[in-house]
Amino acid sequence: MQRPVQVVELREGPGDRRFDGIGAVNGGGATSVLLKDYPEPQRGQILDLVFAPKFGASVSAMLVEVPGDGNSTQGSMPSHMHTRGDLDAHRGYTWWVMKEAKRRNPALSLDAVAWSAPGWIGEGEFWSQDMADYYVSWARLLQDVHGLDLDAIGCRNEKGVSLDFAKRLRAALDEAGFASVLLHAFDNWPDDKFDFVDQLRRDPDAAKAIDVIGAHVMYGNDMHAPAAVQEWAEAAGKPIWNTEDHVYRPGFDCLIGIVACFNENYLRSKATKTVLWYDVAGVYPIEPYAVEPAMILAHEPWSGHYRVREALWGYAHYGQFTELGWTYVDEACAFLDGGGSVVALRSPAGDFSVIAETKGAAAPQRLRVRVPGGLAQGPVTVWRSDAAEQFRHMGFLAIEDGAIEIDLDPDSVYSLSTTTGQRKGGFAEVPDSAPFPLPYRDTFAGYGDPAARGHLPRFTADIAGAFELVPAPEGAGICLRQVVPAPTLSWAPDWRPYTIIGDADWSDYEVSVDVRLEAGQSAALMGRVNEVGTGYGFIPKCYLFELAADGACRLVAVNGKDDPNELIGDAEQQALIAAGGRSPGGEHTLAEATAVPGPERWRRLTLRFDGTRITALLDGEPVLEAVDETHGAGMAGLLAGTEPAFSTPHYADLVVKELGAGDPPPHTDAGERLY
Repeated sequence: MQRPVQVVELREGPGDRRFDGIGAVNGGGATSVLLKDYPEPQRGQILDLVFAPKFGASVSAMLVEVPGDGNSTQGSMPSHMHTRGDLDAHRGYTWWVMKEAKRRNPALSLDAVAWSAPGWIGEGEFWSQDMADYYVSWARLLQDVHGLDLDAIGCRNEKGVSLDFAKRLRAALDEAGFASVLLHAFDNWPDDKFDFVDQLRRDPDAAKAIDVIGAHVMYGNDMHAPAAVQEWAEAAGKPIWNTEDHVYRPGFDCLIGIVACFNENYLRSKATKTVLWYDVAGVYPIEPYAVEPAMILAHEPWSGHYRVREALWGYAHYGQFTELGWTYVDEACAFLDGGGSVVALRSPAGDFSVIAETKGAAAPQRLRVRVPGGLAQGPVTVWRSDAAEQFRHMGFLAIEDGAIEIDLDPDSVYSLSTTTGQRKGGFAEVPDSAPFPLPYRDTFAGYGDPAARGHLPRFTADIAGAFELVPAPEGAGICLRQVVPAPTLSWAPDWRPYTIIGDADWSDYEVSVDVRLEAGQSAALMGRVNEVGTGYGFIPKCYLFELAADGACRLVAVNGKDDPNELIGDAEQQALIAAGGRSPGGEHTLAEATAVPGPERWRRLTLRFDGTRITALLDGEPVLEAVDETHGAGMAGLLAGTEPAFSTPHYADLVVKELGAGDPPPHTDAGERLY
């Protein structure tokens, strides 16, 4: 039986639009916090798989979080301006990832937006001149210090609308010499995310300030840009971009979902750029979204082990066959009659690529692509992915009688192109997975120049605040300090600054650290940390040994937010909460005592876990003990208190060991530098 043939034609038309790229978000959570600690060559291999042209994902667009000290899903990233008078170009690792990405692909577009911001901004108001100036100062450091030029920037991630701020930011960018940086707005996700376009119709100055209509989550039923928005944007000469979409699926379903998302964003919304959250899972497994939807899992910098997910090859089906500045051939973009979709693009030189997916199709379909004489006449390379094998070269098709024909199997992805050089990149002998090494010790004194590592130690993952390498008090070398001095303008419900390290399988162990507090401050040592929130809110599940400068001590069991059933965040967050456990939430004091006050001197905190028995020691002497079975295993961590004042404690000599083991020697190898 001959199959029906669906025909598309690569004919230029009035609906054709410039292709502005496909890619992924780096940030929106501290997504690369462990990637920075990977040894070479594995660190470089991971970056090659994401950014190198015609090798792996080969993304053409990158959107990063402008770091702001606040939690923005998995964790926080340190700001370049913790306070109004502060400025540091080398904090964190965002600038490093951007440099490495551009080094691999100089044509990569760079976009950015803030989730959170330091608390000094606008006296608590994000939509302020302070924030506009903050953006400009960050862009200036990227350009002057790191040689990076932004192509675009947003107003704020998923936090409302302010036309006045868009005008203020546009003016600040123009005045600072960044007139070529496109401004997109307003990057929200709910059903009303495009309503601000009606305001633009009535505000010519705002319409002039905003170059791109930006929104999130257009993939899915009734989530796309309304026809009226598309018509106005086209008449106003403004492209529509999807500045964050989500494909949270396992295995091959994630791959085909990514291609369907890219296709549907153009077909339904005429979005000419789509970036997905997020690229590399350089996070601990207990952090939210630690596996899906990332391209690569990079959970083990100590071993060098990483794993490429099928998702990466979904990006490759676009990334290895298109380039920025190509054009969507609107006449050849369509939903397939039997299920799936097809999108076609052409290059200025006449090459073309066709990307098709058949998710949910019940039977094979035959596709005929008519190729006008003005385009390259072949041969046409064919690459396919299905559940059994991803990104496989299937050979070549000849253009006969001005067309090519191909049978598309159900639940498959195809890329057809007159371009060459594609390959399924990869590396042999990726190191085996290994647990976090015990015993472990970091005095924080052996890093040399802290700026060479972005001021961050190895293996810690800041969940909120910024735990940085700083000069120790009284000129005694280098130590660690929580340096954020006030609550941030947080994207998510706030709690306290903390950082984690280690292995979620640790059960019976001892963790110790030296702490130095100023008067009125407090800090805590964390143990058996087994959760850090669902991604919108970051209250952990763990035990705390908390010490205040006045000598007050508490042993606390923390079990997430007070009401674990409260639905907060976006649709995905609410689904996670609804599917979660129903154990009692909140903080529960297990024991408390008062020790000799000790501000401005070092005190040693120790937490010892032996089955259900938990012992807290201060300066080597037991001060608190409890029997509790709430948390049976988990990581270690450090916390800075927020009551009665926001605390900026110093920490030194972190040791984690099995019960009964002696202290290990200090680490003197600072690991790989960022530059």
